[in-house]
Amino acid sequence: MEAALESDSPQATERAARAVGKLLRPGDVVLIAGDVGTGKTTWVRAACDALGVRDPVTSPSFTIGQVYFGPVCVSHVDLFRLEDLGGEDPALLADYLTPDRVTFIEWPGAGRGQLEPDRVVLDLEMSHLGGDRRALAARGHGPLVDALRSALTLP
Repeated sequence: MEAALESDSPQATERAARAVGKLLRPGDVVLIAGDVGTGKTTWVRAACDALGVRDPVTSPSFTIGQVYFGPVCVSHVDLFRLEDLGGEDPALLADYLTPDRVTFIEWPGAGRGQLEPDRVVLDLEMSHLGGDRRALAARGHGPLVDALRSALTLP
């Protein structure tokens, strides 16, 4: 299922991420693409909150990935610094893409060829629309896209 949606504030983006986060299960992978400052880490932080993660969630741009523990363990990967994974250890993503974790991948371009397509439940592209407004192009499992749509149409 696909949807072109719009968020009018960081709070709306967080509301949408929490709605999706409540539906995610271990083994699920969410890809989040977009320019710098579009709210990718804000998205992950809110989804992690919905999954019960209480640790601070920060961008792992310089560490590649972080793992957060809670009722559901979460891997948070950021491939910003990598053009491709050809020169990297083949196990780089495998360490984070375990079946017992929900995995969020920011800047997923470099890793797309190494992902199992059936594990990617949501592929999200965020872009600036001016001010705090963001466009969200979502492709994924119907219930997740429906949750996004519902969260972003609330008053």
